[in-house]
Amino acid sequence: MDNTNHGKALIKEDIAIFLRGLIIGKVLTLMVIGGLLWWLLKPGLLSGNNTNSSSLNIKSTSNTGSTFQSQADVPTNSFNYGGSTTWAPIRQVVDSQILSARPELQLQYLNPVNGSPGSSSGIRMLLDGQLDFAQSSRPLTDEEQAIAKAQGFTLEQRQIGVDGVAVVVNPSLSVQGLTVDQLQQIYLGKITNWNQVGGPNLPITAFSQRPENADTMIFSSNSDLKKPELGSNVKYVYSTTDAVRQLSKTPGGIYYASARAVVPQCSVKPLPIGRTASDFVSPYREPLVSAEQCPRQRNQINTEAIKNGSYPISSKLFVIIKQNKGQEQKVGNAYANLLLTDQGQQAIEQAGFVGVR
Repeated sequence: MDNTNHGKALIKEDIAIFLRGLIIGKVLTLMVIGGLLWWLLKPGLLSGNNTNSSSLNIKSTSNTGSTFQSQADVPTNSFNYGGSTTWAPIRQVVDSQILSARPELQLQYLNPVNGSPGSSSGIRMLLDGQLDFAQSSRPLTDEEQAIAKAQGFTLEQRQIGVDGVAVVVNPSLSVQGLTVDQLQQIYLGKITNWNQVGGPNLPITAFSQRPENADTMIFSSNSDLKKPELGSNVKYVYSTTDAVRQLSKTPGGIYYASARAVVPQCSVKPLPIGRTASDFVSPYREPLVSAEQCPRQRNQINTEAIKNGSYPISSKLFVIIKQNKGQEQKVGNAYANLLLTDQGQQAIEQAGFVGVR
């Protein structure tokens, strides 16, 4: 009986010792965990982690750059704009992105009631109060500035991009290229046969939009767009689409327009152009895609040559803003600023042009 009681006492003592050990173990575990949490969350380290996190966020933001969403002072209303046909890809690619990101800004493109759309008609409509801002692929003229001044305001031209001016011919024509001077002489009517520039004995038919409506220029900017007077060999067309159609049926034909509009076309051939005959530069990325390969493959614009200036003919793209301290000035500034954001410049290059930043 005594042995039994003694055994029970020993068992109780073992259980007590076990429980004390278990409790002490749990306490020590909680102390270790607590110490670890305190070390991780103490003020100095917490502050340091936040700093590192902020640095990463800043770096990420700086990589993203300015966006359509980040642009301030975008007016809420419906506005009319118009102008250069060269801008058509920007209206399609870039403006659609702007309207998606900033739905409060509603833009409506207006064609002229009379005449063909273009830089000149757009600026004219802006001066007449039909547009809130205009898109142009050539600089303002002295005459346009004078008309604005007479009405009590000025016009500002804000550059947002660059476009190459490409020269295209009938695919059957064999000629190495043209200098800028030769191209100008063709359109002045002083060079009238391709054999004068190293080509076949074939009369030159030069197609062009009328200078007052043209969106691209091969002559230096002139305050009077109607001069110099083009030669009698020039046939005027309504649009680039019309010119490409006629050029494909005219063996001696030639035309110049926005590189974005004509370089990828299958029915015409873009020509290398140079400041001299020894430095021809192609408006397309080499090698030339033949008519037989098109449209499975298309010529791509040589944007690098346009960007670095080695390609000799380009036109600047401007937002024309009415400086009248009114809503027109506000929306014109906002639109130009949107295009000059990092996102806007990337979208302009996606549309086939060269950014200015």
